[in-house]
Amino acid sequence: MSAKVVLPGGRVHVLREPVARVVSAEPFLTRVAFAAAHVVADPLGDNTPGAPAAIDWDATLAFRRHLWAHGLGVAEAMDTAQRGMGLDWAACRELIRRSAAEAGRGRIAAGAGTDHADGVSDVDGVLRAYAEQVEFVQSTGAQVVVMASRQLARVATSARDYRWVYDRLLPQVERPVILHWLGAAFDPSLEGYWGGADVGEATEAFLELVHEHRDRVDGVKVSLLDAGHERALRAALPEGVRLYTGDDHHYPELILGEDGRASDALLGVFAAIAPAASAALRALDEGDTATYLAQLEPTLPLARHVFAPPTFYYKTGIAFLAWISGLQPGFTMVGGLHSARSVPHLVQAFRHADAAGLLPDPELAAHRVALLLDAAGVAR
Repeated sequence: MSAKVVLPGGRVHVLREPVARVVSAEPFLTRVAFAAAHVVADPLGDNTPGAPAAIDWDATLAFRRHLWAHGLGVAEAMDTAQRGMGLDWAACRELIRRSAAEAGRGRIAAGAGTDHADGVSDVDGVLRAYAEQVEFVQSTGAQVVVMASRQLARVATSARDYRWVYDRLLPQVERPVILHWLGAAFDPSLEGYWGGADVGEATEAFLELVHEHRDRVDGVKVSLLDAGHERALRAALPEGVRLYTGDDHHYPELILGEDGRASDALLGVFAAIAPAASAALRALDEGDTATYLAQLEPTLPLARHVFAPPTFYYKTGIAFLAWISGLQPGFTMVGGLHSARSVPHLVQAFRHADAAGLLPDPELAAHRVALLLDAAGVAR
């Protein structure tokens, strides 16, 4: 008997059968792909807004093992993990340390930023803060992702200030890093990053930096939700520097590429669609574009819904999908962020996930959606 759940208004939603996909931890051959993973909150922790993050470590690490089992790398302590939205640096340190120790053969990169030094008042303070976090990430064996800095965005007065910091930071790294350009849709405090509100001028400054330090840069992670801009930037990068797409609205076409150029991936949505992403990338390794598109294109409505404005609350949808998929025991988030999306929004995310064949246990998913609706007092 098919699983079903009564949705608001009395509509009966009958869930589809799960889609069978091969699970393999072997790395992909033609693309590098990271999933930016979220953290699972301790349901008994004091995860009120402003409180130190209380994390369910067992469930959090189990989710990372799920990603590695599908061949994906883990991008740790990024914005998906609520960096800057409830996840403090003390928790980040422990998260990075535990995940790096757990990785084994799995690939791991981790964010190094300046969020532990919110009181810095000049670029020299920003540089010191960056250097401290870079040193810690390197000590764990994880690849460094140099995150965009809210503190630098606040104190910088021009593109020269950004160059001053990065020109001194990059020579300190032990192996090539990923530079992170997070757009204002994901974090409004990063408006005008790289020194100007004009994206073209910011891109020019960014490219000058990358060309100058190409031997220290493995790739750049760009999250501007602008496919045309990404293609132009990708074409202008130095030979050998990857573009890790962070575009959760256009990832199938950008990873597929065109004219001999393609993006790699560092995506929050891959945490929610890991089985489909893995199957797609393995098909791409075999030159099977039709299967690649058949796996990824049905996930786009889900991704565009989860990452709809206000985009910085997408993390709530990622955690919700993990819960109804049986990948974590409860739907609680640090900082109380599980309340950041409405019940209708979450119900629609469930429907999109089911349509894409992403729910491994339809009975469990139906049960947990019903629990959400009952807890919210929804008449059905």
